[in-house]
Amino acid sequence: MIAFLISLFSLIGFCVMAILISGEKIVQFDQNVISFIQGFESSVVTSIMKIFTFVGSLPVVLVISLIALILLDKVLKHRIELLLFIVVMIGTPLLNQVLKFVFQRARPDFHRLIEVEGFSFPSGHAMSAFAVYGILSFLLWRHIPTRLGRVTLIMFSSLFILMIGVSRVYLGVHYPSDIIGGYFASSCWLAIAIWIFQRLKSKAIKKKTRGE
Repeated sequence: MIAFLISLFSLIGFCVMAILISGEKIVQFDQNVISFIQGFESSVVTSIMKIFTFVGSLPVVLVISLIALILLDKVLKHRIELLLFIVVMIGTPLLNQVLKFVFQRARPDFHRLIEVEGFSFPSGHAMSAFAVYGILSFLLWRHIPTRLGRVTLIMFSSLFILMIGVSRVYLGVHYPSDIIGGYFASSCWLAIAIWIFQRLKSKAIKKKTRGE
């Protein structure tokens, strides 16, 4: 039920963001946030941001996904959860490309520190980061025995999700609203996938119990 409510909230948040962008009612917000973030520009900060944006790139996400699959299969031996992970990670880039095609928002054309092609909304990096670290947190949470370990997991995941998004704004290839929209879209998709997974798993357990 919680996952369903999160998906509903995220869907509403994405729709609001999409309406604001379509009506060009969020221009000032975007400009103010961009000016603030890019105000920290320096060679050191630029290097750090490039690292974070690399961590959120498709090749790195694929490597992280592969390691996670091996971990879940060989170490935790929760193979039913492999399906959830695979569905989330395959569905995220597909959903991102569909949404980009629908909205076709051009990328910022001022003060870019790297060059990137394609449409801007919603951010693929933001969606991928939220999906991979979000699903890993969900799957690993119950297997971490200590409260400190769980808090560390959430803080680590949140930090990478946030910094990958910030790096895209800092490098001048996304508007802040692209990042926020990406978080909402990925959160909605992730929550729906988890909700369906939990319902199917619950039904399977009940069916097995009746059979016994």
